[in-house]
Amino acid sequence: MRLVLEGVSKTYVDRRGQALVALEDVSLTVAAEEFVAVLGPSGCGKSTLLQLVAGLLAPSAGRIYFEGARRDGRPLTAMVFQEFALFPWRTVQANVEFGLEELGVPAEERARRARALIELTGLAGFERRYPHQLSGGMRQRVGIARALAVNPLVLLMDEPFSALDAQTRELLQEELLTLWERTRTTVLYVTHNIQEAVFLADRVVVLSRRPGRVLADVAVTLPRPRPAALAARPAFAELVERIWGLIRDEAREALTG
Repeated sequence: MRLVLEGVSKTYVDRRGQALVALEDVSLTVAAEEFVAVLGPSGCGKSTLLQLVAGLLAPSAGRIYFEGARRDGRPLTAMVFQEFALFPWRTVQANVEFGLEELGVPAEERARRARALIELTGLAGFERRYPHQLSGGMRQRVGIARALAVNPLVLLMDEPFSALDAQTRELLQEELLTLWERTRTTVLYVTHNIQEAVFLADRVVVLSRRPGRVLADVAVTLPRPRPAALAARPAFAELVERIWGLIRDEAREALTG
């Protein structure tokens, strides 16, 4: 299976009837089991890109398809949002089971799959807790478990750790990599943080300021598994500096409008 975007553009029309081009002629391929990060300045269309892949928006031009995807009932995508998009009236267990309910999975199978992912994401013992009883990091773990429970072809992640404090964010980055090594789910991950992109991804796709175009597709050749100490190595710093060099002027232009 490959996720393929061919010449994708997205144009919005504002209240005054004026066209706003968010993305322009974006072409991108994500292979099965690959972890790809999408990076760019604020307002460059990163989140729009994920919404297009999720089918929440339709492209204005180009096409998006899942090449070689088997029609076996699996959802094509599942999303983890920046906000903790959990149902406050549902327990951890019930939140993780939600997508499975929507797919019509029998109750016993739902419970089994949810328990397995609760264990895998370090939430064992919190099954009966409600979102307001959890820390921010734990709530985002629930969101990740819920998305993985439906076994999507591609996991879409929209700056999932940006609302967390620095220490929690680093811990969850490490946990996400461990989880990915175990599940090998294909991931398309949006971030504005260069260090995060380099630490997590196999490739970093760099978008320009709006309208977002692909400036570069940078291979991250750092070995896996990746310990937290990787950030102190020269090869890591060199990649971060290389990507910052690609995006510096774009970020400056985005700030000045």
